[in-house]
Formats: sequence, C-alpha cells, structure tokens
Amino acid sequence: MQEEQPLKPANILNIVATNQGHKELTCGVPKLKALSSAEVTKMMAEGVVVVDARSSADFGAGHIKGAYNVQMSSKEFEQRVGWVTPDNAKIILVAKDAAAAKKCAFNMGFIALDSQLVGYLDGGMEQWMDDGNAVETVPQMDVHTLHHKLSTNGLYVIDARDKEEWDEGHIVQAHALPYVYMTNQLTHPNQLPNLDVPLDASVAVTCATGKRSSTAISMMLRQGYSKLYNVTGGMEAWENAGLPMVDGAGNACAI
Repeated sequence: MQEEQPLKPANILNIVATNQGHKELTCGVPKLKALSSAEVTKMMAEGVVVVDARSSADFGAGHIKGAYNVQMSSKEFEQRVGWVTPDNAKIILVAKDAAAAKKCAFNMGFIALDSQLVGYLDGGMEQWMDDGNAVETVPQMDVHTLHHKLSTNGLYVIDARDKEEWDEGHIVQAHALPYVYMTNQLTHPNQLPNLDVPLDASVAVTCATGKRSSTAISMMLRQGYSKLYNVTGGMEAWENAGLPMVDGAGNACAI
C-alpha cells in the first residue's frame, strides 16, 4: 500500500467540474430510463459500465459479467461508486427494483455522479436471465472453511480493508490491498498487478463484513482473476470465531 500522498479518486475531476459550473448539478431525484436487456448489452459493448447495487450474496448468486458490485446498503455507496468506476464513464444501474435504482441515483447526486447515469436494467437480474442472458457467479466462503483451507492447500487471501483496519488485526497469510487501489485513481495507478498473486490462483477476498470484498472481487474479475471467493462476514466473523490474527507489526492479537 502506498502512503506517500493522499489517494484521490479519478471521479474527483467530475466533482470539480460540477463545482465550477461546467456540469449541471441535479436537484431532487434524477429521471432514470428503464433499459431492456438488449439495450444494456448494446451499451456495454460501447463502453458503458454496470454498477450492481445489490447485496454481496445476490451479486454472488448471479450478475452481469463485468459489473461492479457496490452495495446500496453501504453508508458510503456513492463514494464507493466514485472510487471504482472510471472517470467520466457512463453508468447503468442494476438494483432490486426501480425504487432502489432511483434511491441509488439520488445518492449518487451528492458527488455529481448522477449526471453519468444512463438508466437502470428494467426488471433487474430476473428479467436479464428470463431473456436468456448468461450470468457470472461468485462463491461465498465462511471463515471456518477459509481457516481449514489455509492449513491444507495454501489458498491465497487478499484483505481489501484500509491500512488502519489491517494494522488492528489480519490473517497472517493475507496480502493487503484496499479495494480503492485495485483500479487507476487520480494520484495512483492500479496496484493489483503488483501483488504476487497469479491470475489463475484460488483467492479468498475479505474485508470487515463482506461488502468491500465483493466490490474488490468485481474489480478483480474485470482484470482476469477467475477463482475468487467472497469471505462471508469478513474479519468480524473471523474474529468472532476466535480464529488467529496478527497486528500490523506481526504480533499475535489477543483472542
């Protein structure tokens, strides 16, 4: 993890442009177009990105290949969208229903991202699959299974939390890389290629509760990783299970 200068998201340029009056600031709930599966497919081929705002479990059960998973249940939803999506990218939302998509759009307005929205997937993932489109899945792994696999087959682990959380306690075998470093930001290039983790390796990804790790997984899938597992409950579940951790200095944490 780099510490020389504060990390600035690429989306900060969008915020600056809005503050300077170069982009219109939306007041109220933005109007969103309901998009068919065919329209979404066409737009994605043209470079529009998909943000899937459903839960980690729902995303893992089946999502559009290439979608970013940023859960609307997070208090930092709009900020996280700004961290993971490329600057100036047009965005399609996938949500539980139309009301949830509109709520996401309203929240994205706080950081001037609503202007990048082109619509939401009408009918959600159920309609996507009913229309015969393929989905991608992410297996979920509980902490006891992860602990067992670490002692038997050397599964890789990536911890997607912030440095302060890592220093408080982490899995000894884990590699530290906050999810915000897994793509190009204004002040830092993508750090994921610098990890000594092969693209074809089996990798469990953890965070505090399983939300940011799912976001990280959605970013890693876009970059060629294929055998990824989201750790259910994250490090909170690991700690509650009394499993071993070390602090930032490598000392064992009290259980």
